[in-house]
Amino acid sequence: MSLRRAFLRLSGTLALGLAATAASAESPTLDKIKRTGAITLGYREASIPFSYLDAAQKPVGFSMELCAQVVDRIKGDLKLDALAVKLQPVDSANRIPLMQNGTIDIECGGTSSSAARIKQVAFTVATFVSSARWLTKVSSGIHDVKGLDGKTVVVTQGSNAVGFAFGIKAKGGTFTVIQAKDHGESMLVLQSGRAAAFMEDDILLASLKSRAPDPASLTFLPETYDLVAYGLMLRREDPEFKALADGVLKGMMASGAFAALYAKWFESPIPPRGENLNFPMPDALKARVAHPSDAIEF
Repeated sequence: MSLRRAFLRLSGTLALGLAATAASAESPTLDKIKRTGAITLGYREASIPFSYLDAAQKPVGFSMELCAQVVDRIKGDLKLDALAVKLQPVDSANRIPLMQNGTIDIECGGTSSSAARIKQVAFTVATFVSSARWLTKVSSGIHDVKGLDGKTVVVTQGSNAVGFAFGIKAKGGTFTVIQAKDHGESMLVLQSGRAAAFMEDDILLASLKSRAPDPASLTFLPETYDLVAYGLMLRREDPEFKALADGVLKGMMASGAFAALYAKWFESPIPPRGENLNFPMPDALKARVAHPSDAIEF
């Protein structure tokens, strides 16, 4: 082999090696996963139906299944024969710090995006859209928020719903607002008739409703307030990894797989007690499924 040909072959080999290194280094998260052969998912222990522990103390839920699809894509894209999946419990206080310090690679929970949070972390396209709503008894005969005038409503102390309720009242509502110490007490106040309605996050109300002695005796009023988008939480400044995760979710939304998974966790009996949230996909989420977006409203 001539010296020139040997030099060209060596140069080509080095170029390919450098290109492969550059490609893996484009995403700090993918680089870490490839280097360690493992990915760490953060999960919530009681965020029904997003991620929570089943009867065997295993994390399950809607967000866990979405994350599983992202993991499969990562394994395929990185051409890994095996990819270890580590599970790390997180809560509302430590989920962002654990993402920032690299302890977890994706948070598979029910975390909402906001202008303040995206200064610290990133989010995929929206996987859920929440809104504060009113829950009332079917027997009350109340059909909309105007029917609450002159009545007493309950909110849980410390909840964002406190501000929402007083804001509605300030715009002309004539109801009286009382505050219970926790969601359990708020439900008791509603079911005992001491309040005509209970305001809280819609999916939380759906979960509480499903666990009531007679879920069919409770119903939502049609009004919604302050839409909040949830997404899988990721590290900031890693657009390549976000693009991968977004691509998986967008593909599921386009194929109908996302809607099927939603029906499984929000409109069907779920473990461990077989409760059904009976929570059809909100119009705001349908719009995000049709046109995936990570846009925020506040």
